[in-house]
Amino acid sequence: RDWAAKGTSLLGVKAVIAESYERIHRSNLIGMGVLPLEFKNGYNSKKLSLTGMELFSLTGLEGKIKPKMDINLKITYNNNTTKSIKLTCRIDTENEIKYYMNKGILHYVLRGMMNNA
Repeated sequence: RDWAAKGTSLLGVKAVIAESYERIHRSNLIGMGVLPLEFKNGYNSKKLSLTGMELFSLTGLEGKIKPKMDINLKITYNNNTTKSIKLTCRIDTENEIKYYMNKGILHYVLRGMMNNA
């Protein structure tokens, strides 16, 4: 199961947006430094007419990340129209914030070891 998150990270994906997450997959994404985001208010890829050709911009990550905070998503469609919606950040705990901010649990552990050396 962890390869789903490893593969995502190795492909350079920085964030994943889904309708919901299985508990272990969400945790594995954070452990690999990938931000799990969840649609709110009944939105999903079908309702937003997403084809995979859109440009996505996330805002709201500039300050301090907090568990389950709202993140703004701006979608730019091929015809240059835009839509903005809110997503829920599915980093659920303070420890998960530490792992994510260190680009994953391995980097977090290695940095801790280096600081204690």
